Amino acid sequence: MFCVAFWIDAFFRSHFHSCAFASIRGFIPIRTRAFVVLMKSSTERFSDRVEQYVRYRPRYPNALLSLLVDKIPRPATVADIGSGTGILSDQLLEFGFQVVAVEPNKPMREAAERQLSGHYAFRSVDGTAESTNLTSFSVDAVTCGQSFHWFDRAKCRTEFDRILRPQGLIALIWNNRARHDPLMEQYDELLTRFVPGYPDCLPRRAAPADIQAFFSGGSLELFTFPSHQLLTREEFLGRVISSSYVPLSGDPGHEGLIEACNLLFDRFVGNGSIRFLYETQLYLGR
Repeated sequence: MFCVAFWIDAFFRSHFHSCAFASIRGFIPIRTRAFVVLMKSSTERFSDRVEQYVRYRPRYPNALLSLLVDKIPRPATVADIGSGTGILSDQLLEFGFQVVAVEPNKPMREAAERQLSGHYAFRSVDGTAESTNLTSFSVDAVTCGQSFHWFDRAKCRTEFDRILRPQGLIALIWNNRARHDPLMEQYDELLTRFVPGYPDCLPRRAAPADIQAFFSGGSLELFTFPSHQLLTREEFLGRVISSSYVPLSGDPGHEGLIEACNLLFDRFVGNGSIRFLYETQLYLGR
């Protein structure tokens, strides 16, 4: 699945003086003064920023893990689907679960294996949400941390039902950037200004209606947890680059975005760091 945005400055200046948007069938709108960015498929899009993902992405609130412990009595085997570099898998292990981490992206999967393979309760599997390569009725719960929005919902629902034991739970989790905070609002404005196609081609999370449809016929609860990261300048810039839609060094727009992010950091810094706010959501159901 691809999403393409084009910077075609000269063409639009000469042919569409008064037109802010034009479109090509099969693609998202082409914007004046936009440059070409090709977004990789969902299983490949983080391959070139694994280090930043490992070092700078936030963990999940301990209160969320404690709630999972209450809802999924241990010992229990959890399939962490779209496990990436193992952020959620690591926390599940810390809270006493047996974890099968399912991840199709080789660089991200290997990063998790380097960190977690020494843990007796950890197993890594090359698979997708739609085809996990797990045996039927082999897990007590499925977790999807920051990943469900990339899945084919109908196919993965069938697969989850296949691998879950009776009364097994599904947990969909997102660390969403907080709204109604000056720093977070201005950060979003920077992304809109400097990142091609943002937010048009970025399915950051599934819509609530889609989630309700995914759990139709079963139970569903929503839990919300405030969380944050305290980030130094280096950590903030690393957190920026960890997002798959952000241009890397050498790509058009990168230098402008980094310069603007440095100014944003200077505007909000206190005691050497900024407070990056999240609202973590947990959809838990069957």
